[in-house]
Amino acid sequence: MKRMRIRLRVKLLASFLVVILLSLSAVGIAFYTISARQLEQSTENQMTQIVDNAVHHTNLYLSSYQRSMVALLTNLSVKKYIDLPSNREEYENYRYMTDIRDSIVDPVWIRNPEISALYIIGYNGNALYYFNSGTEPSFSSKDTAEQIDYFKSHTDESGRLTIINQTIQGKSAAPMLTLIRRIRGLSSPDMKGFVGIEVKSEELSTLWKGIDIGEDSYFFIVDDKGRIQYHTDPSKVGKLISSKLAGEMSEAGTSMFRSSAEGSKRAYISRKADYSGWNLVVSIPNSQLVKPLETTRMLIWIVAALTFLCALFLANRFGTSITKPIRSLMKGMSQTEKGNWEFIPLPKRHDEITELIVRYNLMVNRLSELVDIVYQSELKNREMQAERQKAEFQSLQLQINPHFLYNTLETVVCYAVIQDSDEISEIVGALSYMLHYSVRTNLEEITVANELKHVMYFMVIINHRIGRTFEIDMRVRPDLLLRKMVRLTLQPLVENVFQHAFRYGVEDHHDIIIDAGEEEDSFWVSVEDNGCGMTPERLEELRAKLRENRLADDGEAGQMKGGIGVANVHRRIQLVFGEEYGLTVESSLEQGTRMIMRMPRSAAAAKHQAGQASDTASTPELLPPGFSAEGDSWQTG
Repeated sequence: MKRMRIRLRVKLLASFLVVILLSLSAVGIAFYTISARQLEQSTENQMTQIVDNAVHHTNLYLSSYQRSMVALLTNLSVKKYIDLPSNREEYENYRYMTDIRDSIVDPVWIRNPEISALYIIGYNGNALYYFNSGTEPSFSSKDTAEQIDYFKSHTDESGRLTIINQTIQGKSAAPMLTLIRRIRGLSSPDMKGFVGIEVKSEELSTLWKGIDIGEDSYFFIVDDKGRIQYHTDPSKVGKLISSKLAGEMSEAGTSMFRSSAEGSKRAYISRKADYSGWNLVVSIPNSQLVKPLETTRMLIWIVAALTFLCALFLANRFGTSITKPIRSLMKGMSQTEKGNWEFIPLPKRHDEITELIVRYNLMVNRLSELVDIVYQSELKNREMQAERQKAEFQSLQLQINPHFLYNTLETVVCYAVIQDSDEISEIVGALSYMLHYSVRTNLEEITVANELKHVMYFMVIINHRIGRTFEIDMRVRPDLLLRKMVRLTLQPLVENVFQHAFRYGVEDHHDIIIDAGEEEDSFWVSVEDNGCGMTPERLEELRAKLRENRLADDGEAGQMKGGIGVANVHRRIQLVFGEEYGLTVESSLEQGTRMIMRMPRSAAAAKHQAGQASDTASTPELLPPGFSAEGDSWQTG
């Protein structure tokens, strides 16, 4: 037992360790993988939100300049000025300059004071320059021509807005962003010049200075040429990004990507602004992304170690809690093997092991009960055998010197013939048949036809007793006449009708119906009358007597007159066919009574009869005059 205990505890502990390690590994890996994925997704969402907000505010900011330029593009004075020939008069140039300043430029200064310069330049050399503050530079025809050539090569021919990192105010001026687009005149749909607005770069940079994305992270803007227009590190403004980074940025599109193009591995995400065509980029060092994961991984290892130690302790306790009651159960079983019905005390807790001990105790209790049941069953079987022997003994008693009785009855018949008394001859003949039929030793099956013949001879005697002819309504189908039933069971039921149902005499309205039928696996024969019936108390008393399953003896005759025949019919059917068959009674006061004998439908149910010699009455004998097997009723008289 000790070896079993050690081996079972080791197996349980090893199994628990495997389960714990697998569970911790699965949970740790799953948790780490999910955390890494969610952290990366959260970082990407944060970077995306930063870039999207920057793009949104940049577009809003530039759209205000777009509206100012639209006012210039749609102004008739501007279009007329673009169409002027190059040899215009100076006065006319001054007039247009004054009109445009008063109607358009001055309102623009008011709405957008951060605009540094505004100019209108035609392909033919006409040019108007407006400066918001500071020294206003002057431009010669050559300077204007160079500006025209530069803008033609750096602007969209369709007239879309172009933003360039260039200024006409010279190198000494502060860094400017120029918003410029081509314009049409009034004389033709062709492009005839340019409209430009210059804004200091530092004005736009105020939009992005508030972006805080953490230590070693930065935000920058590059134009379509790859030149940095804004950077959180001012020293990088105006420089070109590496071609490797530009290519990876183009391939990634709007998704986050990792790159080592700037020396260290970093994560990038970019968005393109609609108005400017710039790429607004957020960059975060990879170490900043990995740091939370490293913390998570370390935390997982610590929690896993503590969990493993706790689980190991609990597993050892659990193994002990299982092996201890099992040892008690084994000890109890060993006592049971020796024949000692020993009950095992229940543990304080309630679990499957406790339930197993409860079942074991129930099994021991049930075994002891079964021993008692087997003993009682043996006693009952012996009692039933005694009843059968008693019944056979009673039958043998009726056979004492039967030849003497037959010869005596024959002598009576002879005297009746000599005295010309047909009644005596008929009564004695019927009595002789009934005596011969009843003293046969075996009480096993007989055909329905023979039982009906026995009842017919009984009715011969009854008709002489009551002094009138009484008809019995027989409704048994011809195909059921050869079915098996127990000998001497039908006549006692008919006799019981005359003794109890018609106790005050037979009247014209009285009837007796004998019927038979089949129900699933049973065959039944019934005797029904329309006599006085029974009260519910008397009916229940009779049913209780039938439930006793005992053959009535002579000593009970005084206690329940007339019940002996009914009880014996019920018990004799059970002795032949089994406890599930027998007699049932249905009755209503002043309505009549119906007694139903139920027997097996199949002849195989009487298998205990196999091998015995066939009774002389097992084949239907010829029925006496007055009986028709195919009719609805028969009579005697």
